[in-house]
Amino acid sequence: MKLKLFNTLFLIIFLGFICQAQTLRKRSTVLMGGRFEITLVAKDSITAEENIDEIITEIARIENLISDWKPDSQISKVNQNAGIQAVKVDSEVIQLTQRALKLSSITKGAFDISFAAMDKIWKFDGSMTQMPSAMTVKKSVAKVGYQNIEIDTIQSTIFLKNKGMKIGFGALGEGYATDKCRTMMLKKGIQAGIINATGDMSVWGKHPNGKPWNIGVTNPFQSTDLLGVISVEEGAITTSGSYEKYVILDGKRYSHIINPATGYPSTGLCSVTIVGPSAEQANGLSTSIMVLGKKEGLMLLKKFPDYQYVIISDKGKTWKSKNLNFEKL
Repeated sequence: MKLKLFNTLFLIIFLGFICQAQTLRKRSTVLMGGRFEITLVAKDSITAEENIDEIITEIARIENLISDWKPDSQISKVNQNAGIQAVKVDSEVIQLTQRALKLSSITKGAFDISFAAMDKIWKFDGSMTQMPSAMTVKKSVAKVGYQNIEIDTIQSTIFLKNKGMKIGFGALGEGYATDKCRTMMLKKGIQAGIINATGDMSVWGKHPNGKPWNIGVTNPFQSTDLLGVISVEEGAITTSGSYEKYVILDGKRYSHIINPATGYPSTGLCSVTIVGPSAEQANGLSTSIMVLGKKEGLMLLKKFPDYQYVIISDKGKTWKSKNLNFEKL
């Protein structure tokens, strides 16, 4: 009787161990012009690797739709036909553009998907040695304006009214891709993972040790160090900052995040981290707040109660949401 009881208990424990055993696999790759790091927790390494392959395939598919640096993408064709004619695109591209336009309207242009018209004015690759002239900046701003983007949902077309206009999704597109891949993995039964697109992350489930994922927030004044850690189990976390891409001209540092209204880099804040359900939405908010500044940025966030923040000023002052699980290091 005791032997039977022992065998039964052993079987229960053994089966429980099999059910709980999980494998964590990671892979990095370059997509959408940036570095993606994919982490999946699956029942075995083969399952994890196969699903990482599927994620990469899906991100590449999205990139081929919305990339504004691939000349044969749908968005590039929209840009090439600015001021000429409407271009037919997939409904997926229409929906993404509609959401971007809605954010552009809510932020009154602090976020504007037609900012891409200014991409040749400011360079943050080390090649820029002097300020662009005021006239050059003024001309680039004249090509920006989300109000001049026409969407025809019946014909599934996008038309940019003015020649020289360009739309670009940037990190918003990366956030969209990570969100979509997270949904895809959950439908396939992958219960935990992180899809990190150069700091814009979609997160779900738990680490194999049973704990939530701990996501580090970079110290903007010392990029090799962490300012703190945010514990995330389900959702997204994105950071917009001026500490990685910038140019120094006449001793002054200029951020790569441009104010679409002025054509000049944003000032006042050096880092905005947003935590919430969607990486696409979080990125749009973090970028907008970098442009708007703390006061107007927090007013914007009141319209999005599901999103929390860590904001850092150029002078090192930090603000965070009251209920955010943020541990400062």
